[in-house]
Amino acid sequence: MNDINPLNVNFLSDYQINSINNKSLKEDLDELLTNISFNKEKEILKTCFSLIDLTSLNTTDSESHIKHFVEKVNELKNNYKEIGNVAAVCVYPSFVKTAKDHIDSKDINIASVSAGFPHSQTMMEIKVAETMLCIHDGADEIDIVLNIGNFLDGKYVDVAEEIREIKESIHEKKLKVILETGILETAENIYKSSIIAMEAGADFIKTSTGKLKPAATPFAAYVMCKAILDFYKKRKKMVGIKVAGGISSSADALLYYHIVYNTLGKKWINKDYFRIGASRLANAILTDYYNKEIKYF
Repeated sequence: MNDINPLNVNFLSDYQINSINNKSLKEDLDELLTNISFNKEKEILKTCFSLIDLTSLNTTDSESHIKHFVEKVNELKNNYKEIGNVAAVCVYPSFVKTAKDHIDSKDINIASVSAGFPHSQTMMEIKVAETMLCIHDGADEIDIVLNIGNFLDGKYVDVAEEIREIKESIHEKKLKVILETGILETAENIYKSSIIAMEAGADFIKTSTGKLKPAATPFAAYVMCKAILDFYKKRKKMVGIKVAGGISSSADALLYYHIVYNTLGKKWINKDYFRIGASRLANAILTDYYNKEIKYF
Protein backbone atom coordinates (compact mmCIF):
# COMPACT_ATOMS: atom_id res chain seq x y z
CA MET A 1 0.00 0.00 0.00
CA ASN A 2 3.07 2.21 0.37
CA ASP A 3 6.62 1.67 1.57
CA ILE A 4 5.54 0.39 5.00
CA ASN A 5 6.94 -3.06 5.65
CA PRO A 6 4.30 -5.70 4.88
CA LEU A 7 2.38 -7.16 7.81
CA ASN A 8 1.27 -10.75 8.08
CA VAL A 9 -1.37 -12.13 10.39
CA ASN A 10 0.61 -14.98 11.90
CA PHE A 11 -0.20 -13.32 15.22
CA LEU A 12 -3.69 -14.82 15.00
CA SER A 13 -2.14 -18.18 15.87
CA ASP A 14 -1.08 -16.67 19.21
CA TYR A 15 -4.73 -16.58 20.27
CA GLN A 16 -7.13 -19.46 20.85
CA ILE A 17 -9.67 -18.18 18.37
CA ASN A 18 -11.14 -21.61 17.69
CA SER A 19 -12.17 -21.83 21.32
CA ILE A 20 -14.33 -18.69 21.09
CA ASN A 21 -17.88 -19.95 21.46
CA ASN A 22 -21.12 -17.96 21.33
CA LYS A 23 -23.00 -20.16 23.78
CA SER A 24 -20.35 -20.32 26.50
CA LEU A 25 -19.58 -16.61 26.28
CA LYS A 26 -23.26 -15.73 26.55
CA GLU A 27 -23.50 -17.94 29.62
CA ASP A 28 -20.43 -16.23 31.10
CA LEU A 29 -21.95 -12.80 30.45
CA ASP A 30 -25.28 -13.80 31.99
CA GLU A 31 -23.46 -14.99 35.11
CA LEU A 32 -21.43 -11.78 35.30
CA LEU A 33 -24.53 -9.59 35.01
CA THR A 34 -26.41 -11.67 37.58
CA ASN A 35 -23.69 -11.08 40.16
CA ILE A 36 -23.28 -7.34 39.55
CA SER A 37 -24.14 -4.97 42.37
CA PHE A 38 -25.36 -1.53 41.27
CA ASN A 39 -24.25 0.25 44.42
CA LYS A 40 -23.14 3.90 44.39
CA GLU A 41 -24.94 4.43 41.08
CA LYS A 42 -24.78 8.22 41.34
CA GLU A 43 -21.02 8.15 41.70
CA ILE A 44 -20.77 5.77 38.76
CA LEU A 45 -23.08 7.96 36.66
CA LYS A 46 -20.68 10.84 37.20
CA THR A 47 -17.84 8.63 35.97
CA CYS A 48 -19.89 7.54 32.94
CA PHE A 49 -20.55 11.18 32.07
CA SER A 50 -16.81 11.83 32.01
CA LEU A 51 -16.37 8.97 29.50
CA ILE A 52 -18.80 10.29 26.89
CA ASP A 53 -17.73 11.14 23.35
CA LEU A 54 -20.54 13.62 22.76
CA THR A 55 -21.45 13.13 19.14
CA SER A 56 -23.01 15.14 16.34
CA LEU A 57 -22.96 13.16 13.10
CA ASN A 58 -26.10 14.31 11.33
CA THR A 59 -26.95 15.08 7.72
CA THR A 60 -28.25 18.45 8.94
CA ASP A 61 -25.03 19.46 10.72
CA SER A 62 -23.74 22.91 9.80
CA GLU A 63 -21.03 25.24 11.01
CA SER A 64 -23.52 27.18 13.14
CA HIS A 65 -24.91 23.98 14.64
CA ILE A 66 -21.46 22.66 15.59
CA LYS A 67 -20.46 26.03 17.03
CA HIS A 68 -23.59 26.00 19.22
CA PHE A 69 -22.99 22.34 20.10
CA VAL A 70 -19.44 23.07 21.31
CA GLU A 71 -20.50 26.20 23.18
CA LYS A 72 -23.02 24.13 25.14
CA VAL A 73 -20.14 21.87 26.18
CA ASN A 74 -18.11 24.91 27.21
CA GLU A 75 -20.96 26.30 29.32
CA LEU A 76 -21.71 23.01 31.08
CA LYS A 77 -19.27 23.77 33.91
CA ASN A 78 -21.19 26.94 34.72
CA ASN A 79 -24.57 25.21 34.80
CA TYR A 80 -23.80 21.78 36.27
CA LYS A 81 -20.37 22.08 37.86
CA GLU A 82 -20.67 18.95 40.06
CA ILE A 83 -20.93 16.57 37.10
CA GLY A 84 -17.70 17.55 35.37
CA ASN A 85 -17.58 17.36 31.59
CA VAL A 86 -17.43 14.92 28.70
CA ALA A 87 -14.24 13.32 27.36
CA ALA A 88 -14.55 14.51 23.77
CA VAL A 89 -16.80 15.92 21.10
CA CYS A 90 -17.03 13.93 17.87
CA VAL A 91 -17.88 15.60 14.53
CA TYR A 92 -17.57 15.08 10.81
CA PRO A 93 -14.21 16.00 9.20
CA SER A 94 -15.53 19.24 7.70
CA PHE A 95 -16.35 20.55 11.19
CA VAL A 96 -13.14 19.67 13.02
CA LYS A 97 -11.71 23.18 12.68
CA THR A 98 -14.97 24.75 13.88
CA ALA A 99 -15.00 22.50 16.95
CA LYS A 100 -11.31 23.09 17.66
CA ASP A 101 -11.64 26.84 17.31
CA HIS A 102 -14.52 27.05 19.77
CA ILE A 103 -13.70 24.49 22.48
CA ASP A 104 -12.31 26.25 25.54
CA SER A 105 -10.90 23.33 27.52
CA LYS A 106 -7.73 21.39 26.73
CA ASP A 107 -9.20 18.49 28.70
CA ILE A 108 -11.92 17.92 26.09
CA ASN A 109 -10.61 16.26 22.95
CA ILE A 110 -11.80 16.81 19.40
CA ALA A 111 -12.62 13.52 17.70
CA SER A 112 -13.61 13.00 14.08
CA VAL A 113 -14.85 10.12 11.98
CA SER A 114 -12.72 9.52 8.90
CA ALA A 115 -11.59 7.14 6.15
CA GLY A 116 -14.91 6.83 4.34
CA PHE A 117 -17.10 6.67 7.46
CA PRO A 118 -19.53 4.96 7.96
CA HIS A 119 -18.94 2.22 5.37
CA SER A 120 -15.17 2.42 4.73
CA GLN A 121 -15.86 2.05 1.01
CA THR A 122 -13.41 4.38 -0.65
CA MET A 123 -9.84 4.33 -1.93
CA MET A 124 -7.01 3.94 0.53
CA GLU A 125 -5.38 7.17 -0.62
CA ILE A 126 -8.58 9.04 0.23
CA LYS A 127 -8.82 7.34 3.63
CA VAL A 128 -5.32 8.48 4.55
CA ALA A 129 -5.74 11.97 3.06
CA GLU A 130 -9.05 12.58 4.86
CA THR A 131 -7.55 11.39 8.12
CA MET A 132 -4.49 13.61 7.80
CA LEU A 133 -6.68 16.61 6.98
CA CYS A 134 -8.65 15.98 10.18
CA ILE A 135 -5.41 15.97 12.17
CA HIS A 136 -4.24 19.13 10.39
CA ASP A 137 -7.48 20.88 11.38
CA GLY A 138 -7.00 19.96 15.02
CA ALA A 139 -8.43 16.49 15.67
CA ASP A 140 -6.97 14.68 18.66
CA GLU A 141 -8.68 11.37 17.89
CA ILE A 142 -9.83 9.56 14.76
CA ASP A 143 -12.63 6.99 14.50
CA ILE A 144 -12.48 4.75 11.41
CA VAL A 145 -14.45 1.71 10.30
CA LEU A 146 -12.68 -1.60 9.82
CA ASN A 147 -12.92 -2.80 6.21
CA ILE A 148 -15.81 -5.21 6.80
CA GLY A 149 -15.94 -6.51 3.22
CA ASN A 150 -12.30 -7.54 3.27
CA PHE A 151 -12.67 -9.05 6.72
CA LEU A 152 -15.63 -11.21 5.71
CA ASP A 153 -13.67 -12.28 2.60
CA GLY A 154 -10.87 -13.45 4.88
CA LYS A 155 -8.42 -10.81 3.63
CA TYR A 156 -7.01 -10.23 7.08
CA VAL A 157 -3.65 -8.90 5.89
CA ASP A 158 -5.40 -6.19 3.86
CA VAL A 159 -7.60 -5.28 6.83
CA ALA A 160 -4.60 -5.00 9.14
CA GLU A 161 -2.53 -3.04 6.60
CA GLU A 162 -5.27 -0.42 6.20
CA ILE A 163 -5.45 0.15 9.92
CA ARG A 164 -1.71 0.26 10.32
CA GLU A 165 -1.22 2.71 7.47
CA ILE A 166 -3.82 5.08 8.90
CA LYS A 167 -2.28 4.80 12.36
CA GLU A 168 1.16 5.54 10.88
CA SER A 169 -0.26 8.70 9.31
CA ILE A 170 -1.52 10.15 12.61
CA HIS A 171 1.46 9.23 14.81
CA GLU A 172 0.67 9.79 18.50
CA LYS A 173 -2.97 10.78 17.96
CA LYS A 174 -5.54 8.22 19.11
CA LEU A 175 -7.04 5.80 16.57
CA LYS A 176 -10.37 4.11 17.30
CA VAL A 177 -11.32 1.24 15.01
CA ILE A 178 -15.03 0.54 14.63
CA LEU A 179 -15.81 -3.16 14.17
CA GLU A 180 -19.52 -2.77 13.32
CA THR A 181 -20.22 -5.80 15.49
CA GLY A 182 -23.86 -6.09 14.42
CA ILE A 183 -22.69 -7.18 10.97
CA LEU A 184 -19.99 -9.50 12.30
CA GLU A 185 -22.63 -11.34 14.37
CA THR A 186 -20.58 -14.20 15.84
CA ALA A 187 -18.32 -14.10 18.86
CA GLU A 188 -15.47 -15.54 16.76
CA ASN A 189 -15.74 -12.74 14.18
CA ILE A 190 -15.95 -10.05 16.85
CA TYR A 191 -12.97 -11.49 18.71
CA LYS A 192 -10.87 -11.99 15.57
CA SER A 193 -11.54 -8.50 14.24
CA SER A 194 -10.68 -7.07 17.67
CA ILE A 195 -7.32 -8.86 17.66
CA ILE A 196 -6.51 -7.77 14.10
CA ALA A 197 -7.33 -4.13 14.89
CA MET A 198 -5.23 -4.12 18.05
CA GLU A 199 -2.27 -5.90 16.49
CA ALA A 200 -2.39 -3.36 13.63
CA GLY A 201 -2.10 -0.43 16.03
CA ALA A 202 -5.59 0.56 17.20
CA ASP A 203 -5.62 2.56 20.43
CA PHE A 204 -9.32 1.75 20.94
CA ILE A 205 -11.69 -0.78 19.47
CA LYS A 206 -15.27 0.39 19.11
CA THR A 207 -18.53 -1.49 18.72
CA SER A 208 -20.48 0.41 16.10
CA THR A 209 -21.02 3.45 13.93
CA GLY A 210 -24.57 3.85 15.18
CA LYS A 211 -25.69 4.03 11.55
CA LEU A 212 -26.65 0.34 11.30
CA LYS A 213 -28.69 -2.00 13.50
CA PRO A 214 -28.00 -3.83 15.67
CA ALA A 215 -25.48 -1.39 17.07
CA ALA A 216 -23.81 -1.81 20.47
CA THR A 217 -24.85 -4.88 22.45
CA PRO A 218 -23.66 -6.10 25.85
CA PHE A 219 -22.55 -9.38 24.26
CA ALA A 220 -20.37 -7.66 21.65
CA ALA A 221 -18.82 -5.44 24.30
CA TYR A 222 -18.10 -8.47 26.49
CA VAL A 223 -16.38 -10.35 23.65
CA MET A 224 -14.33 -7.25 22.83
CA CYS A 225 -13.29 -6.96 26.48
CA LYS A 226 -12.16 -10.59 26.45
CA ALA A 227 -10.09 -9.88 23.33
CA ILE A 228 -8.57 -6.76 24.93
CA LEU A 229 -7.64 -8.76 28.03
CA ASP A 230 -6.03 -11.52 25.96
CA PHE A 231 -4.13 -8.94 23.90
CA TYR A 232 -2.93 -7.27 27.10
CA LYS A 233 -1.68 -10.59 28.45
CA LYS A 234 0.19 -11.30 25.18
CA ARG A 235 1.58 -7.85 24.35
CA LYS A 236 1.56 -6.04 27.74
CA LYS A 237 -0.23 -3.11 26.09
CA MET A 238 -3.53 -1.62 27.20
CA VAL A 239 -6.05 -0.89 24.44
CA GLY A 240 -9.26 1.00 25.09
CA ILE A 241 -12.86 0.10 24.35
CA LYS A 242 -15.58 2.41 23.05
CA VAL A 243 -19.22 1.37 23.07
CA ALA A 244 -21.45 3.34 20.73
CA GLY A 245 -24.76 3.06 18.93
CA GLY A 246 -28.13 3.20 20.65
CA ILE A 247 -26.80 3.99 24.13
CA SER A 248 -29.28 6.56 25.38
CA SER A 249 -30.19 5.80 29.01
CA SER A 250 -28.38 5.80 32.33
CA ALA A 251 -29.21 2.11 32.65
CA ASP A 252 -27.38 1.46 29.37
CA ALA A 253 -24.33 3.36 30.59
CA LEU A 254 -24.28 1.52 33.92
CA LEU A 255 -24.57 -1.83 32.17
CA TYR A 256 -21.54 -1.21 29.95
CA TYR A 257 -19.60 0.32 32.83
CA HIS A 258 -20.03 -2.88 34.84
CA ILE A 259 -19.12 -5.12 31.90
CA VAL A 260 -15.85 -3.22 31.41
CA TYR A 261 -15.12 -2.92 35.15
CA ASN A 262 -15.77 -6.59 35.89
CA THR A 263 -13.97 -7.93 32.81
CA LEU A 264 -10.99 -5.62 32.45
CA GLY A 265 -10.69 -4.05 35.87
CA LYS A 266 -10.54 -0.65 37.51
CA LYS A 267 -7.51 0.59 35.56
CA TRP A 268 -9.63 0.65 32.39
CA ILE A 269 -12.21 2.95 33.98
CA ASN A 270 -10.97 6.30 32.72
CA LYS A 271 -11.23 8.27 29.49
CA ASP A 272 -7.87 7.00 28.27
CA TYR A 273 -9.24 3.46 27.96
CA PHE A 274 -13.03 3.59 28.05
CA ARG A 275 -15.44 5.76 26.07
CA ILE A 276 -19.17 5.84 25.46
CA GLY A 277 -20.19 7.32 22.12
CA ALA A 278 -23.60 8.97 22.35
CA SER A 279 -25.71 11.98 21.44
CA ARG A 280 -28.65 11.47 23.84
CA LEU A 281 -26.98 9.90 26.86
CA ALA A 282 -25.68 13.17 28.35
CA ASN A 283 -29.20 14.51 29.00
CA ALA A 284 -30.28 11.18 30.50
CA ILE A 285 -27.36 11.12 32.94
CA LEU A 286 -27.86 14.77 33.87
CA THR A 287 -31.54 14.04 34.56
CA ASP A 288 -30.79 11.06 36.80
CA TYR A 289 -27.83 12.67 38.55
CA TYR A 290 -29.76 15.81 39.50
CA ASN A 291 -33.12 14.02 39.97
CA LYS A 292 -35.00 16.38 37.65
CA GLU A 293 -35.66 16.40 33.92
CA ILE A 294 -32.84 18.15 32.07
CA LYS A 295 -32.71 18.76 28.33
CA TYR A 296 -29.45 20.65 28.16
CA PHE A 297 -28.03 19.32 24.90
